[in-house]
Order: sequence, then structure tokens, then C-alpha cells
Amino acid sequence: MRATDLSELAAFEAVARHRSFRKASEERGVTASAISHAVSNLETRVGIRLLNRTTRNVSATDAGAMLLAQLSPALRDIGSALDALNQFRETPFGKVRINAPNSIAPFVLGPVMGELIRDNPKLELEIVATDRLVDIVEDGFDAGIRLGESLREGMVAVKIRPRLRFAVVGSPAYFETKPIPRSPADLTAHVCIRNMYPSGAFYPWSFARDGEAIDVEPRGPLALHDHELMVEAALAGIGLAYIWEARAKPYVESGRLVECLQAWCPPEDWLYLYYPTRRHMSAGLRAVIDAMRV
Repeated sequence: MRATDLSELAAFEAVARHRSFRKASEERGVTASAISHAVSNLETRVGIRLLNRTTRNVSATDAGAMLLAQLSPALRDIGSALDALNQFRETPFGKVRINAPNSIAPFVLGPVMGELIRDNPKLELEIVATDRLVDIVEDGFDAGIRLGESLREGMVAVKIRPRLRFAVVGSPAYFETKPIPRSPADLTAHVCIRNMYPSGAFYPWSFARDGEAIDVEPRGPLALHDHELMVEAALAGIGLAYIWEARAKPYVESGRLVECLQAWCPPEDWLYLYYPTRRHMSAGLRAVIDAMRV
């Protein structure tokens, strides 16, 4: 098999798996037109249409679906065989794509990126930070990071650092007109900056102490899904924000924000790096896990 044949097959597999030329091009690090050209060449060579294309959708034909079912495991085996060569290198080689929630990525990946690149100069890290719920298999990631929530079957989860906790903060100017809350029940008398998922759904502020758990539905005129914007809103005195303590820390230490309800904000569940069971763990991913695991 020629190298061009394998490249065309890999391009087709990426498009069929993602159902998108754009996503396939992003995964393979080439232009969408190059991916389209490779797939067209493959279809011309085999004499069969493998993909149905419209202006909005891409889907595999029956022949394409059959090829994809056999091709995906074969390409994984090839990738595993190539990655096995890492044992003959001093450091891991290749690309590792990681997805992480935007709100926690700086605290999880920030402390380890420099060390990973310095210690593994032939390693390429691609990190996509988004609070959108991502299917790491469909979107071509090697691994993802989430809080200790249930993961779908077929995933391996590795506990990683750090363990985060939420904090309730407000500006000194805000507390000039409002008393500092002493318990979650006091929040009913406060203006709160509501936390919103990218989908538009709201999530409660969760508290716990001495075995007692309380969820509060915050009330206020402003709803945000970005923690940086929540910090800015709290600094502006709009209301109280419920954000990661690590994000609030520099502002609390400088006196620009005041933290409250500390006794009611225990650490969250552990964070986990997860990856598909069936996917061979590359030397690069192993290096990432070793740098992050508890």
C-alpha cells in the first residue's frame, strides 16, 4: 500500500466518523479542501461513492459504512504499532488532544503544561477548553477531563489533581449595603449572579456542612456561564458570585473580593482524566496522566 493510499483512507475515516470535513481537517491538521480532495481521490480509485454530501450534512453510504467499520480498528492498530516505537525513544513522540471544561482548565492543566513540554520535547499538546459537553471519541480527542460524575460505558477514569472547591464572593462595595451571609439560607436576601450552563439551564449553588447538604436556587438579574465574567460582575458590585475558589483567590488576597460561607463550601468530587477503554494508551497520553494523577 502506498503512503498516499493510507492517507486517503485515514482522511475518509475521520470524515465518516465526525460526519464533517471541517472536524476531520481539524483533527488531522490539514485544510478541509485537502481532506475533500483525498476522499474524492479514494472514491475515484475504488469506483464507489463512500460518502453522501449535502450543503449541511455528511454521511456514509452503505459501502462507506462497511469500510468504516473495518477501517477504524485497523487504523487504531496501525497507530498502536507506531506508538510502540516510543520505547526506543528517550521521550514520548506525537500529538495528544485533550478536552477540558473552560472553567477549570487553567487550574488543572496550567501547572503541568510547562513541565510536560520541557520534559517531553517531541510531545505535541492540543488542549480545547469548552464548557460544552463533548463526546471525546466523536470529536477526536485522546482524553477528556471532568468532575467525578458518571461517565458512559467504555471509559477509563484516572483521578487527577487538584481537588477544587467553590467559593461565594462579593465586593467590599456590595457588602456596604448588604450583611455578609452566615448560612446558605441568608442568600435569599442577597442579589446573586446566577450560574448558567451553555445550554441555557441554570444550576444551583450547593453547600454542605456536618452531613447537611443544601441546594440554593440563586436569584438575581444576571446569569452567566463564564467564570471570568462572574468575577468581573462581582468586582463591579452587581452581586454575589459562586465561582471556583482558585479563580477568586488573587482577588480575595488583594482585598478586591470578600469570601463568605467558607464552612459551607467543602471540596468538590475529585477530577478525572478519562479516555476510551478500547483506545491504545499512547506514550504521550501516559506522560500526561503521570504528570496529573493523584
